[in-house]
Amino acid sequence: MKTPIRTGLVGYGSVAEKMHAPLIDVCPDLDFVAVVERNGNRCEEKFPKVKTFRSLEDLLDSESVDLVCITTPNEFHFPMAKKCLLSGKHVVVDKPVTVHSWEAEALQKIAQEKGLVCSVFHNRRYDGDFRTLQKLVAENTLGRLVYLESHFDRFRPQVSENWREKEVPGNGITYDLGVHLIDQIVLLFGAPESIFADIQKQRNNAVSDDYFDISLFYSGFKARVTAGVLVNVPTPKFVLLGEKGSYQKFFLDVQEQAFKEGRKPEGEGWGIESEERWGKLYLEHETIPLPTLPGDYRIFYQNVADAIQKSASLQVTLPQTIQVLKLIEAAFRSAREGKKIQQTEGGW
Repeated sequence: MKTPIRTGLVGYGSVAEKMHAPLIDVCPDLDFVAVVERNGNRCEEKFPKVKTFRSLEDLLDSESVDLVCITTPNEFHFPMAKKCLLSGKHVVVDKPVTVHSWEAEALQKIAQEKGLVCSVFHNRRYDGDFRTLQKLVAENTLGRLVYLESHFDRFRPQVSENWREKEVPGNGITYDLGVHLIDQIVLLFGAPESIFADIQKQRNNAVSDDYFDISLFYSGFKARVTAGVLVNVPTPKFVLLGEKGSYQKFFLDVQEQAFKEGRKPEGEGWGIESEERWGKLYLEHETIPLPTLPGDYRIFYQNVADAIQKSASLQVTLPQTIQVLKLIEAAFRSAREGKKIQQTEGGW
């Protein structure tokens, strides 16, 4: 058996503490050995064998890790990932991989030249509802599809002190949730032919976007992704329409809440949704509850480990995430100019 991959975590905010650290810890092929925290030693309190460093430079100088997972604010993703790759380390970056697509292209070039794995934490690919949607599309259950609607709505009427809501590069809900929803659409249907976006600041005193409604157009098909923070009524997570019927699903994947409650991501019961949360198939002559496939974010880190140790194919690749970033950039352009943006031979 191969030695587990020595893994370090850069940043120990809420997402790192509640999600990345537990996922790294339970992955049998990763050895969680280091963390970068500027102040305090909170990670060591939960994971006693982890050594705390005060800077990324100190971590890299120590030569104590083979894989670095970056969970800092978005504006630091590119310089930190670049520094890690140039130091010969494999890298995982929390989404979005970078603020600008050209930065991600630069990371791709370095990773290729050095033969290193560089992946991006698009964990929402492993949501139970999305995996169920993938199965519906793959099996052609609803026949020819014409429309998909994807929501990620919340009610957070007060502007917070979180960096995402401050005047910094890569702030706002589009870079936070939009990248997830667009990534799912592109994974299902490929790149669209055109895109139209409405991106707003709806709350008083908001300095970053807190609402988006983005339409992605294909031949004979439209996908709409939307999210807002002033939504205090139930909205469907997914609505899929086809010639043979429709699928509607409410509720978010159960894993995020489990992480917030401090549950360890292990066991066969992880990510399983209760029956009352299942979506429904609305066919011509019947309505059928459709069991939600189990969600499993553990797949991501295991795939990264397999790519490093066993030359397995990465499931989340830089070219895929670059494409999503280009669509985000096109969406902001569409919102500024108030028009549909067409894909050309040169891209977006």
